[in-house]
Amino acid sequence: MAGRFVPGTVFAGYVIERVLGSGGMGAVYVAKHPRLPRRDALKVLSDDHSTDAEFRARFIREAELAARLDHPNIVAVHDRGVQDGRLWIAMQFVDGIDAAQLIRRGPAELTPDRALHIIDAAARGLDEAHRVGMLHRDVKPANILLQPRPGQPDRVYVTDFGIARAAIETTALTEVGSVLATLAYAAPEQLMAGQVDHRADVYALGCTLFELLTGQKPFPRTTAVAVMQAHIQDPPPRATAANPALPQAIDDVIARAMAKNPEHRHPSCGALADAAAAAFVPRVAAATLDLRTQGRGRSRRRIALAVGVAASVVVLGGASAIALIGNSHETPSTDAAAGSSAVAVSSSTTPPTTTVAAGAASWGGHNYMVRVLPDLLPRTPADSGYQGMRCVAVDDKRRPIDVYQAVGASTYLSCNGDRDPLEFLIVQCNSNRTVSRIEAYTDAPVAGDEQWERPSGRGRVIWQDIAGPAGRPAGSLEVEFADGGRNFCQLRVFGGNSGRDLFERWWRNAPV
Repeated sequence: MAGRFVPGTVFAGYVIERVLGSGGMGAVYVAKHPRLPRRDALKVLSDDHSTDAEFRARFIREAELAARLDHPNIVAVHDRGVQDGRLWIAMQFVDGIDAAQLIRRGPAELTPDRALHIIDAAARGLDEAHRVGMLHRDVKPANILLQPRPGQPDRVYVTDFGIARAAIETTALTEVGSVLATLAYAAPEQLMAGQVDHRADVYALGCTLFELLTGQKPFPRTTAVAVMQAHIQDPPPRATAANPALPQAIDDVIARAMAKNPEHRHPSCGALADAAAAAFVPRVAAATLDLRTQGRGRSRRRIALAVGVAASVVVLGGASAIALIGNSHETPSTDAAAGSSAVAVSSSTTPPTTTVAAGAASWGGHNYMVRVLPDLLPRTPADSGYQGMRCVAVDDKRRPIDVYQAVGASTYLSCNGDRDPLEFLIVQCNSNRTVSRIEAYTDAPVAGDEQWERPSGRGRVIWQDIAGPAGRPAGSLEVEFADGGRNFCQLRVFGGNSGRDLFERWWRNAPV
């Protein structure tokens, strides 16, 4: 059976309904499962690839490896086989579009908020693949699928691990008769036959982020050779040059993701996604700081809290957007120290490495925060915490900082949640171990205020009803610790449909 199948054709027991796409490696179809009441995406490889003995063996091995991936942001592999001499693989069918199609629709539909959500979700899937030893090797917008959900963010899936390899193997970009990555997103080490590891996927995700934010490929050249030369020689492009409305901090994020030397890139795809989200915070928050120091406490009247992306801001009582900073009861000298030296670079600190195995092994000066909340926070910057939460070290303006910088009186981790119900969380701890107390926001109603006690400790929690993104109802929690081992830390939690919703669906089971 050769050529493209027409609707109604039965292949490997599947009934072909329509073509999803095609390329040099073969075609993908929507097909009815032979026995189950569902539709699968059926990828059938071309005759040339199917008859190549080496490719066939590698395809079968990699299909089996990909089938082991079980993650909500990875397209599931259901089955594979050979029919009439042609290789096929059956995958989860995602009824939606891919990110490349969304890019073509333009900025009216592809806002920075949506772009960051896509990158964050794709990063979660890629990091899981890397964790179990798989590389993708062809990360690009066309391999990121979006399933719309009314009233909710898109469900995002990374697809096409069919050309992936086990991470213990390395290879150049080009093998006989096949190209193992799309040039527009290929890392320099792929193009130069160098050693390839998970950081090639970080590079490609950085290229994808650039395109989602600007609508342009990072190196739009007229020939394949020119594109390859640009990846190898040219400096990373500046997103703000293509879209001046973007915050300047995003240029540094993309430059690091697309560093020529893999050692200089983000240690994981998740670290890239977190840095990208944090890059948008200063633009949201810089202009209208309205926190006032009053003796030992801080007034927080008319406060808004930046969620982490420009289009997604939690607003308390309709107030102006401002940066969220600490509110612990500090002495005047401690307060001054926090303002002057919290992010001072220490010349004696060891520069961070950037491999998942080594560079992500420590939170640096923030390690003490993870030690007191080990079940809540991710073990390393490359890991995930409770309910998949991922965190980045920030200063008191929520600007991302190097975890190896010397810390001041207070330290902060900013964490993105899965939006069901957690939007984001700020962990603040006082490194000098002074006690941290919480206060209710004065321009939002208090829905509850109570003392809590668990086997792990005790404290106080306040929950309030606020206005979330686009004016939707949302909730906030403030958590205080009374036990001596953690009373220098506090949590500020945001998400859900109300304070009570966040309290019931997040706080009751939160591992603190």
